[in-house]
Amino acid sequence: MDQFTHPLAYLRWQRRLTGPDLAARVRTAAARRGLRSGADKQRVRKWERGVVPDADTQHDIAEALGMPADSVDPDNWPNWLLAGDTGIVPLGPSSTVPALREALTSTMDRRAFLSASGVALTGLAAAWAGAEVIALPSAKGGTSVGDDLVTLLEDSTRRLSSIATEQRQHLTALLDGHLTTVTDLIEHGRYDKPTGQRLHHLAASLAQTAAWHRFDRGQHTTATKHWVAALHSSHATGDRDMGAAMLGDLAYQAAWCKDHPTAVGILTHAITRTDHPAARSLLHLRLARALAAQGDERETRRALTTAERLLAASTTRPLPTWCSWYGEADLAVDTGQALLDLGDTARAHQLITEGRALLPPERDKTRGVFLAYQAASHLELKEPEIAARTAGEALRLARRIGAPRCEVLVQDLVPTFRHVRSAEGVEEFLTLAAS
Repeated sequence: MDQFTHPLAYLRWQRRLTGPDLAARVRTAAARRGLRSGADKQRVRKWERGVVPDADTQHDIAEALGMPADSVDPDNWPNWLLAGDTGIVPLGPSSTVPALREALTSTMDRRAFLSASGVALTGLAAAWAGAEVIALPSAKGGTSVGDDLVTLLEDSTRRLSSIATEQRQHLTALLDGHLTTVTDLIEHGRYDKPTGQRLHHLAASLAQTAAWHRFDRGQHTTATKHWVAALHSSHATGDRDMGAAMLGDLAYQAAWCKDHPTAVGILTHAITRTDHPAARSLLHLRLARALAAQGDERETRRALTTAERLLAASTTRPLPTWCSWYGEADLAVDTGQALLDLGDTARAHQLITEGRALLPPERDKTRGVFLAYQAASHLELKEPEIAARTAGEALRLARRIGAPRCEVLVQDLVPTFRHVRSAEGVEEFLTLAAS
């Protein structure tokens, strides 16, 4: 049994309490109320293996963990233990390392039951939008961080980030190792301000790459924590555009999980403090997608117009590294997908087809996503034969390169295909999807 599959085990570990430590605190809490508790190490182990403590004991446990009394809900054990715990580290002048440690911890304990709420993420975005830029100081830790080491980490991070999708399954441990090393250097190293800037930028880049790897595999809780850590790290460097990128990624994830109000809330804050036109264009495009999913046609079209205008205005300035992939292909396809959500099927199909043709050959994962969108548009146009061919192409590509998120998009179309299974090629596609 994984030691963190029970919320009590997680909270005890988070507070660095052994079983006997927690038992002693529970006995003390009971004594304050004039009661006698029989809590011991064995009793704590039983609670973490499924035994439900009585109501009085649950109040003692809350006090032992430093939780407010009104958080206790004896009928909702053990869920109330985590009701107010989102794992979101508040933004502040010393928040980078705690946020990075939280992300790294989430890769080890596999806390599927712990996820950030939309309110918490929107609140974090609001705090970022309203916060002043931090003046990153030099660090006077015990270990000197040399330029050669930072350069080595920067070079290897760039290489890890550029590996083809089908090879990324082998990189998780390397990314985690790099991020742990950089986090240790930030926390314990001795370095000047420029080196500190480079280390924090490295942390942001590594955390963002790790987030996407996990998001692509459906590990949403861990992905969220990595994007949050990347936001803290980029905030420490004063890089507003990079911070907005992390919020944009969190919004993309929220929209993917059908939480469109959260996506809109995050993006609304992110846009207010973004500088580069291409970065603003990408955020407006994602905003349009979320608005379209909610059926807000007027605001969707306004956001799409803004995204198109800003992308055109960005041609005189180099694109930030984190959105160097963004261009006309993405604008066309995502505009088409937004229009598809609004029911403008013919124009949507035209734009998705045009965007796919503009996509560079090396972006295989994106090509798979675009193919899935194109298949959906063919279905909307009552062209199941073409849709089946396109969906089959997307599915084979997704499986070849190891892109589960892309495969999910195709599998989501299966119920619709079942209604037209007599059309040419549809039965073959359904067989492929089921294999």
